[in-house]
Amino acid sequence: MYAQMVETDVKQIKDRADMDAQEAAFMQQIDIENKIEPQSWMPDAYRKTLVRQISQHAHSEIIGMQPEGNWLTRAPTLKRKLQLAAKIQDECGHGLYLYSAAETLGTSRSQMLDDLHTGKAKYSSIFNYPTLSWADIGAVGWLVDGAAIVNQVMLQRTSYGPYARAMVRICKEESFHQRQGYELLLTMMKQGTQAQKDMVQDSINRLWWPSLMMFGPTDDESPNSAQSMAWKIKRKGNDEIRQQFIDQTIPQLEVLGCTVPDPDLKWNEATGHYDYGTIDWTEFFAVIKGNGPCNKQRLARKVQAHENGAWVREAAIAYADKQANIKSQQSNTNKVA
Repeated sequence: MYAQMVETDVKQIKDRADMDAQEAAFMQQIDIENKIEPQSWMPDAYRKTLVRQISQHAHSEIIGMQPEGNWLTRAPTLKRKLQLAAKIQDECGHGLYLYSAAETLGTSRSQMLDDLHTGKAKYSSIFNYPTLSWADIGAVGWLVDGAAIVNQVMLQRTSYGPYARAMVRICKEESFHQRQGYELLLTMMKQGTQAQKDMVQDSINRLWWPSLMMFGPTDDESPNSAQSMAWKIKRKGNDEIRQQFIDQTIPQLEVLGCTVPDPDLKWNEATGHYDYGTIDWTEFFAVIKGNGPCNKQRLARKVQAHENGAWVREAAIAYADKQANIKSQQSNTNKVA
């Protein structure tokens, strides 16, 4: 998922016996799988958690356009350029869906953007890594979007209605992005030169571990997961969905003819899953704290783009005000007539 370490402001899951009637009724709706809607009563902590998660998800979609946009003018063919342009456009749309969903919780677009631009709000750690080669565009589609899809499919069943409904279209488009990325890598491996094949392997070597970090820390080190799962915002723990991603990705990797930079990776007949090595969480937390390869660059470019686009927002507001005045005058004229 594109949201990591989302604070719930809850240190311990509350026992049902300790809930008041209103909160108990809320949890009953959660239990019977009724969607919570904007007009529904909800605990403040539930509302704040959703605002943090959905806005972080939206920020990630928008910031995630940058590493792909880095190659838009250098795509090797017109077909690949059109594919990449369409994907970037999709990611922008995903951000807009998600910002709109977050606004139904009472926050504003300007507040969410201010939080991002000032560093108060976060976005997914994966987008703080550079795209150094054209193969990285395929690896981002296959690994990064693939990792996101594992969790986003479950978000179609999240307890908050507007978020769940936004995820339906997002998941369809992300699935297409994942297949597109894999097809790009497969073409390079089956038809490319040795240098291009080496490029694919290098991309996988660099992006494999950061992709596994996308699911967040282990459940033992993720104190907020239990509450999010109790509210059914999340449906599965970090470790379970990370394992699911690995299990479905390694067979695809073998078809490519590539490997992952994990000497401990092996199939475990007893568990029916792949065993894998220890993730370097020191790197993950460093990136989360703003010390990744591209953190400063990504945020600076986002702030610059926002400032450069101020005139567009001002013009749109002026046009809307003008149209409202025209309609008001027409309405008054009709009343007089």
